[in-house]
Amino acid sequence: MFFHIVLERNMQLHPRHFGRNLRENLVSKLMKDVEGTCSGRHGFVVAITGIENVGKGLIRDGTGFVTFPVKYQCVVFRPFKGEILEAVVTMVNKMGFFAEAGPVQIFVSNHLIPDDMEFQSGDIPNYTTSDGSVKIQKDTEVRLKIIGTRVDATEIFCIGTIKDDFLGVINDPAAV
Repeated sequence: MFFHIVLERNMQLHPRHFGRNLRENLVSKLMKDVEGTCSGRHGFVVAITGIENVGKGLIRDGTGFVTFPVKYQCVVFRPFKGEILEAVVTMVNKMGFFAEAGPVQIFVSNHLIPDDMEFQSGDIPNYTTSDGSVKIQKDTEVRLKIIGTRVDATEIFCIGTIKDDFLGVINDPAAV
């Protein structure tokens, strides 16, 4: 799920960036450092939408760097247990498959895939129904439900299932 929140960060800036473009340099460094990162508490930072406040700088002894407290608004993505997501399959093996929904990677075990789907090894490993009508392979789009998350300091891992109503393949590139 996506959230719009306010975060705070202390930014260090080298003296060569001082001058009339100080604020612009600070904002560009903030965007470069923060966008695309993950914090276990808030989730993946998708984009910075605005700067609320840039505090007074504090000169670091001996280095000349200045630390500015910056308060900014951003959009974050944090998956929750029970959430339904659409994801793209990235890898298939006999244990299950991995899929990506934006920055988060989701593992779907073969125990959480419908019983009528069998693993087919070969040059393109996949899970196929007995009648061959549905196939899950690399680059297939699936709708899945998150049944568990594990949060580290810098990463979020998810376990998903497609063994439920209205879940499974939504777009198969092999069928085109």
